[in-house]
Amino acid sequence: MMNPMEFRLAHARALTRRQFLQRAGLSVGSVALGGLMARDGMAAAAKKSPMVVQSPVLPARAKSIIYLHMSGAPSSLDLFDWKPKLVELNMQPCPDELLKGQKFAFIKGVPKMLGTPHKFRQHGKSGAWVSDILPHMAEIVDETCIIRSMWTDQFNHSPAELFLFTGTQRAGAASMGSWLTYGLGSENQDLPGFVVLLSGGTDPTGGKSLWGSGFLPSVYQGVQCRTSGAPILYSENPAGMDRASRRRSLDALHKLNEAEAKLFGDPETLTRIEQYELAYRMQVTVPEVFDIAKEPDYIREMYGAKPGEGSFANNCLQARRLVEKGVRFVQLFDWGWDMHGTAADNDLVTGLPKKCRDVDQASAALVKDLKQRGMLEDTLVIWGGEFGRTPMNEARNGSTFLGRDHHPNCFSIWMAGGGVKSGMTFGETDDFGYHVVRDKVTVRDLQATLLNQMGFDPYQFGYSYLGLKQRLIGPTDEARVVREILS
Repeated sequence: MMNPMEFRLAHARALTRRQFLQRAGLSVGSVALGGLMARDGMAAAAKKSPMVVQSPVLPARAKSIIYLHMSGAPSSLDLFDWKPKLVELNMQPCPDELLKGQKFAFIKGVPKMLGTPHKFRQHGKSGAWVSDILPHMAEIVDETCIIRSMWTDQFNHSPAELFLFTGTQRAGAASMGSWLTYGLGSENQDLPGFVVLLSGGTDPTGGKSLWGSGFLPSVYQGVQCRTSGAPILYSENPAGMDRASRRRSLDALHKLNEAEAKLFGDPETLTRIEQYELAYRMQVTVPEVFDIAKEPDYIREMYGAKPGEGSFANNCLQARRLVEKGVRFVQLFDWGWDMHGTAADNDLVTGLPKKCRDVDQASAALVKDLKQRGMLEDTLVIWGGEFGRTPMNEARNGSTFLGRDHHPNCFSIWMAGGGVKSGMTFGETDDFGYHVVRDKVTVRDLQATLLNQMGFDPYQFGYSYLGLKQRLIGPTDEARVVREILS
């Protein structure tokens, strides 16, 4: 006889089943739909089931996105936003008008202004100003659109990264890559639509929620892979099990999960079925795709990639290989850009140039490689951090190293390909690099623009959850597509 606890659990599951039946008409066909949703995304599934209402409504300019995120927020004032006035005022007391009503994470009292210790030069036909610690990115300025007028309302790392990639500063929402794979799926049925690659020694500050699926079915969450060792942990067959044995065990699990889905109606059971099958297919495809040793020597040298290393360079080359195979969204996180100037490894003179050497060559090589393969037209590349840095020296606890505090009011990113204008500098900040004075681009504007380039109306693209239509751009219509930068 069932004990009271078991009875209550079965009763709760039955209620869930009835609710799901009302929404979806759960059947063997719906189990098949679980696989269809994960494979093709909601857009293709919409043609086959009344359950699904999402579909691209705009001409897509990009088929895939590679987002290069520098976790910790690189200093635009030392990389892309040249401020000679700030150099003139170097180490002079900060004017009062820059301090009134402003919040800082660590600055106290009256700080001193800090001009960049690095040289800037103009490059390319566009004449874009770039720091001398980014010599390779300086070579691709005519392929990029540098946006110097980004703005966010978050000034601490974790909420700023969550806001950028999920549309809210709190954990639990769907990430940008999950939204896109929910809408579009993957063009390669043997690879996930959303892949995450890490470098810098640790996860980004915002954690794994930055590639979580949140309220979307979990089949759309990012799959974290590695470019050294086994690409995906625990994906290989254990000792004593061959591929045929794995197939038999999965077939048995499939039958059990089908029975579970029919009996209790938990939609995540459908996700589990598809995830097991995708993992089985990936055992064959992933080792091949992740073997960068198969690339010609000159390509690896162009990136600075070396097989067996978990480096940013390897990740950039791997990102190109993944989008070449049909992956929709590849997210690279490189940790270590938080240059407060509390020690030599995070100051502007030593720490920042080192981080630039880690990513400069490979970032530029990615754009060059995509272009020479004819892939840049429909692959959108984005490079940047989560907020900006102050034009004042932080000097925390009297530190003699040079560093900058967090600053949400303005920062720079660059974009290339995917229908974005090339050889363009957009937006402007004041003489101190403190406020945007022309063509502000908010985080929500960026999100709307990326969705637009992938063929979605950012105002209509959503998912019903907790009685609301959840959207990447948030609940209001303040976001705008930045059409001035689109070709």
